[in-house]
Amino acid sequence: MSTTPPVLAAELAGAWADIQRHHSELPDLAAPESLIGESSSACGRELSFERLLHEAVHGIAAARGIRDTSRAGRYHNRRFLAIAEELGLDHPEEPHPSSGFSLVTLNPEAKQRYRQTIERIQRALKAHTVATAADTKRSFRGPAARHGSSGGGVRVKAVCDCGRNVRVVPSVLAQAPIMCGGCGKPFRIPEIVGVAAG
Repeated sequence: MSTTPPVLAAELAGAWADIQRHHSELPDLAAPESLIGESSSACGRELSFERLLHEAVHGIAAARGIRDTSRAGRYHNRRFLAIAEELGLDHPEEPHPSSGFSLVTLNPEAKQRYRQTIERIQRALKAHTVATAADTKRSFRGPAARHGSSGGGVRVKAVCDCGRNVRVVPSVLAQAPIMCGGCGKPFRIPEIVGVAAG
């Protein structure tokens, strides 16, 4: 299997088409490659099928002319949650003060419905990660690598038990826990759906 971004983009487009088979009003995904390496603080998950389904909620909201977020797209409101539930996403908690209902997870029915698609995306993401993580002397890593800074990595969302979140480079979080001042619990990077099964 090739691990170039165009191949991963094709897998993402295929997964999007699978979602469209179950939700015909979902518009086409114009540029699947734009999701590779992109992360939103409000949508906050690293790339996964769950994240793709979250983005599909926004697509259906747009197709219906529904405003599903506020605060410059950071706060996901109850209209977002209603569509998320239609697509098989749950939000078991009260809304987060700054991101609302953005922390949605696949429900058991959706996991079963999209099982094969989830497995394909996980394989493609794993292969892509392996291919892009190769560190050679010919790879240009930018000024952070030249100067020994740890701030050059891609930041992902880490959450604590009370729902607060921070953006952090995973390698920095791996060095030592970052504790929440609100609940006293460590911040953690949410697991990708189905990783333990792979």
